[in-house]
Amino acid sequence: MPSARLPPGPRAPFGVNPLTFHRHRLEILLRVAREYGDIASFLLGPVRVVLLNHPDLVREVLVTREDDFVKGRGIDELRRVLGQGLLSSEGDLHRRQRRLIQPLFRHERIAAYAADMVEVAERTAGRFRDGETFDVAREMMRLTLAIVGKTLFGVDVEGEAAEVGESLSTVMRWTMNRLSPFGGLLEKLPLAANRRFRESLGRLDALIERMITDRRRDPGHGDLLALLLAAQDVEGDGGGMSDRQVRDEAMTLFLAGHETTAQALTFTFWLLGHHPEVEGRLHAELDSVLDGRAPRAEDYGKLVYTRQVLWESMRIYPPAWIIGRRALVDLELGGHRVPAGALVLASPFVSHRDPRFFPDPERFDPDRFAASASADRPRYAYYPFGGGSRVCIGEGFAAMEGTLVLASLARRFRLRPVPGQTLELEPLVTLRPRHGLRVTAVRRD
Repeated sequence: MPSARLPPGPRAPFGVNPLTFHRHRLEILLRVAREYGDIASFLLGPVRVVLLNHPDLVREVLVTREDDFVKGRGIDELRRVLGQGLLSSEGDLHRRQRRLIQPLFRHERIAAYAADMVEVAERTAGRFRDGETFDVAREMMRLTLAIVGKTLFGVDVEGEAAEVGESLSTVMRWTMNRLSPFGGLLEKLPLAANRRFRESLGRLDALIERMITDRRRDPGHGDLLALLLAAQDVEGDGGGMSDRQVRDEAMTLFLAGHETTAQALTFTFWLLGHHPEVEGRLHAELDSVLDGRAPRAEDYGKLVYTRQVLWESMRIYPPAWIIGRRALVDLELGGHRVPAGALVLASPFVSHRDPRFFPDPERFDPDRFAASASADRPRYAYYPFGGGSRVCIGEGFAAMEGTLVLASLARRFRLRPVPGQTLELEPLVTLRPRHGLRVTAVRRD
């Protein structure tokens, strides 16, 4: 590979300023992709960063050559919270855990969760009052937390939603700050942020440990936690999970299982509130399919436009906005040299705004995901759940949950954004609205 050159990119004496990048990640990645094309490269402090912006290259890293990469530094920091769960483990451990957990997310099992998903959503809608104003981001976190608690862990944690949400936000911000140029130094100082992180992680750990202890005492449940405790690797060594591994997987599924869907629903209602023509088509489908009743699992396949609305929302505001991999060996991508140790980034936030595959990309248009419109689109032009062997194991769960919750709430209420707000994005581990989003509930006749 000696003849191959590094990809083009900013060639300032010291590359991209790490402090500037930490504060303006989305804007810088978008600008680099627009100025330098399908593959770009720049120095971020001492780290060589390679940004991919073509479906073929994303596929090559996530699928074709996945064994040449491990997860990036962001996941290294997340291990402080998640341990060696599915999201953060590597190699043989990840493959073994995936084999153990995959059966728990088969379609028939997900369909069995639908009634609980709808029950929580209907209870949430029942709390809304016509003309009431609230933060939809906070409400969606509470709702999805209650769903994951009930469906996957067989517990009612809705009353702890505020504490869990605050702890999760603290942990995520601390994790991202660790990636800043002075993150390692700041962690060693007696700062209030470090104390809050330890306290927040302790609260989350205590909640997970309580769930595991309760399920060990009362194993006669069919929820995911009971199945985790009983799972055996029939294709491998025949063993189950250690206590620590159960904790790590439970923490991963508990946090990841509600955070991303909450953000997807939050952005969806924000977009619907600004696009009444789309909202009108959504309501027409809900009225036709549901005829005034709550949705059921068998309605999922009929709620075609509802699902397209959700998919288009995740195109514009993908909760999992960045995927990082570290190259284990020197290799060539797109005719350019990628040195071992380089951080290779694929950003759904950037890719989903590529006008080659999504004309007028800032426009909210759910028809992009109609079967006729998406048939010829490359697979990795749109990848909100990642891809390859590490594709999100809960993709089917999230699709069912997001569609049924959206149907349950939207059939009864319009959520109108309070005038004068500006959506400011906060790219933490997931993409969030920095200051929440306030809406007014308007009851549908």
